[in-house]
Amino acid sequence: MRKILALPLFAIVAGCATSGPDLPTQANVDLDKYVGTWHEQARLPNRFQEDCAGDVRAYYSLRPDNTISVTNQCRTEDGKTKTAEGEGRLSKAADPLDPAKLEVRFAPKWTSWLPMVWGDYWILKLAGDYEYSLVGTPDRKYLWVLSREQQADQAVVDQLLAHARTLDFPVDQVVRTAD
Repeated sequence: MRKILALPLFAIVAGCATSGPDLPTQANVDLDKYVGTWHEQARLPNRFQEDCAGDVRAYYSLRPDNTISVTNQCRTEDGKTKTAEGEGRLSKAADPLDPAKLEVRFAPKWTSWLPMVWGDYWILKLAGDYEYSLVGTPDRKYLWVLSREQQADQAVVDQLLAHARTLDFPVDQVVRTAD
């Protein structure tokens, strides 16, 4: 039996409440370039990933209806793979719609009309040509640094974390992801 896990695009948080100052996002995000495989390099601790020991990755693909298919995986301490399947979409709270402001859900499809099953997934900064991504939530409780390659350039990861610090994320609590 597969256990469900929620990772970067995946934090099912209660609604889309925001706190703190406004959170700027990356301008001109091209979702066609953004989709694909991402490897987690660092994150703020969260209950969704407590038993992830390493090899944390996300697979995103655009669907014909302009939603995003989300598959997240990680390796647990006992070597098993945990998987979560979800859906992403442009945030309905963003006016105008902004491809850097997404929301995701991992709850069953029939619950998709409920606002509380959707969690924020904001693309805060991209580095390289869509090689690195800093993702967070406007309440600053969730943060991830993602890269296309499993072995990332730690200088770029550090630059993204420094940027997150300027956005008032508690970067001192970040954990680095094991391979």
